Amino acid sequence: MSTLPNPAPIITSTSQAFWDATTEGRFTLQKCDACDLVVWVPRRTCPACWQENLRTFDASGKGTVYSFTIIRKGSGEWKEVGPYVYAYVELDEGPRVQTNIVGCPVEDVHIGMKVEVEWHDTGKGAAIYRFHPAG
Repeated sequence: MSTLPNPAPIITSTSQAFWDATTEGRFTLQKCDACDLVVWVPRRTCPACWQENLRTFDASGKGTVYSFTIIRKGSGEWKEVGPYVYAYVELDEGPRVQTNIVGCPVEDVHIGMKVEVEWHDTGKGAAIYRFHPAG
């Protein structure tokens, strides 16, 4: 297993609180007080009811592999790190996030696999979330 790059994210005023929480090892989500939708990605208004009363909460950091692919040949800073897994993880709270699965051989990753978040420091005021097998 190769070490994946840890590129710094583009941080906006809307996503600043999320990225600040990553440096503390917290994965935060938003929930709409008007319609109870759990929201990902950080935003100012609810995508379901367009209300602006979203509150932030700490997510469990646990989920299930919903879909994935194995990247065997990348480009740029990812050129020499294959193979690696690019996946959608469905968080226990509901939303699906794009991420990498790490901490196991790529051949062991499967749909339905239980995973937990881990953090990879970018060195630029944020940490990248990735997931490893639970347990």
